[in-house]
Amino acid sequence: MSPWGEVLVGLVILAGLVGTIIQVIPGSFLVLGAVLVWAIVTGGQVAWTVFAISAVVVLIAAVVKFVVAGKYMVSKDIPSSTMWWGGAAGVVGFFVIPVVGLLIGFVAGVWVAELVRRKDGRAAWEATVVALKATGISILVELAAGLIATTAWIVGLVQT
Repeated sequence: MSPWGEVLVGLVILAGLVGTIIQVIPGSFLVLGAVLVWAIVTGGQVAWTVFAISAVVVLIAAVVKFVVAGKYMVSKDIPSSTMWWGGAAGVVGFFVIPVVGLLIGFVAGVWVAELVRRKDGRAAWEATVVALKATGISILVELAAGLIATTAWIVGLVQT
């Protein structure tokens, strides 16, 4: 791959890492896609080994982030439907108030869902904080996977 192509792949990987943090795009899958393009163009055992490592890490993280966050939510007596309501409200919020509306909508959606369920504003807010922590856990897991895939790509880049 040409140096400009490698720079472009690096920029897409960087965008994926940023997307992992701000949760607007599927960050780790964008990183994986960039590594796949690099592996296809570069070819060879090193490139495909880097892609295989990246794919395994990203796919494991995709499962782990839901399992860990889900167990955390269940341990705090918050149903998954609360997160679905928060996610739906976040999507609406994203279009009503671009970018920051995602967070505002998510928080409002979780709070309203828990307020309806618990009929107590304070308990609803405590559940909202738990949901935000669970979201933070899933972001950290996905970011770790993206960083591992990025590190594998850099190592492969140096070796090819």
